[in-house]
Amino acid sequence: MSGELIVAVPSKGRLKEQVEAWFSDCGIGLKIVGGARGYLAELKGVPGVQVRLLSAGDIAEALSLGEVHLGVTGEDLLRETGPGLDARVMLLRPLGFGRADLVVAAPKSWLDVEAMADLEEVAHDYLARTGRRMRVATKYLAQTRAFFARHGVVDYRIVESGGATEGAPAAGAAELVVDITTTGATLVANGLKVLDDGVILKSQAHLAASLKAGWSAEQLGSAERLLRIIEARAAALTSSTLVWPQTGDAVEASAIAGQEALGAVRRPHGLLVEANRASDAALALAASGLGPVTAARPEFIFDVDCAPLEALKKRVI
Repeated sequence: MSGELIVAVPSKGRLKEQVEAWFSDCGIGLKIVGGARGYLAELKGVPGVQVRLLSAGDIAEALSLGEVHLGVTGEDLLRETGPGLDARVMLLRPLGFGRADLVVAAPKSWLDVEAMADLEEVAHDYLARTGRRMRVATKYLAQTRAFFARHGVVDYRIVESGGATEGAPAAGAAELVVDITTTGATLVANGLKVLDDGVILKSQAHLAASLKAGWSAEQLGSAERLLRIIEARAAALTSSTLVWPQTGDAVEASAIAGQEALGAVRRPHGLLVEANRASDAALALAASGLGPVTAARPEFIFDVDCAPLEALKKRVI
């Protein structure tokens, strides 16, 4: 692997658009190299980084094998790379987009099947009645096997899905499905229902790091710059700053202490508070006789510590 930090991002679709918007919001431009159909890119403002555009599934595999250092893909795909993921990949930050649930769904006509415990009984009866194991259509083999094992369901067999999984029961190709859903509308349209305890994983896109990749000091340095920018932007999105004409008296000290007790952090010219508490904190300060209080949203908050970076260093150095 070269001295560059290798970062993999989705090459197409809605997830690609969301990742590009996320980088842009962090003040980092993603520039495609070699034209619109190129499969390499660079991050403006973060030197020493090579960006590879891959499918979301290939990103998960590349992280697991150590072929890239960092990548953005869905947790569902990372978990599908097999057991022991935590020894191969570190999830650094959930990104709040690419949300989907991996679920177990059964036909709505199965009135007595509402939970995995019911499914265990039905699977046993199905085998006794037909001599065949109940079929489960899915693309998520590893997670299906692990989830069914945890619930004691053994009388089934997986039918690997290569197309529209939700249509397998109606087509007579399977009795159940394990599939990704965002709203559940497609499952309902195909006459399926999600079991009450049938949510295997509530997935979303993650920034992840490979623990199998070779990490040089140079590559860690590039990762540090990138992670500090990302964390600074994430902190700013959930924070507000409050400033007012400082008095330095006991009343002000008491008002500040009251806000610090609620989680505010003292800054040289005011307070840093959670964004959803900005109005309450400003009103409390004004009620103490301080003001006018101005609330503003910072663009970035660069802290001394960077938790994801420190956690990564502990695993790869």
